[in-house]
Amino acid sequence: MVTIRIETTCDYSAIRKINELAFGRPNEANLVDALRQNADPFISLVAELSGQVVGHIVFSPVTIENDNSVFTALGLAPLAVLPEFQNRGIGSTLVRAGLEKCQQLEHDIVVVLGHPNFYPRFGFIPSQEKGIRCEYDVPDDVFMIAELNPETLRGRKGLVKYHPEFSKV
Repeated sequence: MVTIRIETTCDYSAIRKINELAFGRPNEANLVDALRQNADPFISLVAELSGQVVGHIVFSPVTIENDNSVFTALGLAPLAVLPEFQNRGIGSTLVRAGLEKCQQLEHDIVVVLGHPNFYPRFGFIPSQEKGIRCEYDVPDDVFMIAELNPETLRGRKGLVKYHPEFSKV
């Protein structure tokens, strides 16, 4: 049985290991450490199985800017599961729990740069359908958005700008 909970300082080394192993490099682990220090709001959840932290997800602030306004949303990244525990639904459980936590904290919009066959099951759609673009040059089908409160994006368009720490990934 997987338990999802908010990270604690005791989890930091396990989270770092999860991200390094899941991505095969330290970049995402470094990103998490930097976001933990500099991003607010910062939502970080872990998946625990039999007392072992096996998965991790982060939501951090992004802005959506256009000529007339700036509004905030959350970016989902990174999502990581230890390789030996992948393909068991742990990542999906983390995403669902994370989106629920975002709603509890009254965040209405979440963006993700991710796999187009994975994230739509959680309500993500290609962001260009809502007039939202990514600051990075990425294919349209991998940059997605979810409205956690329907109609939040009505009449809103713009360019998503990530926290500066993302430029180092």
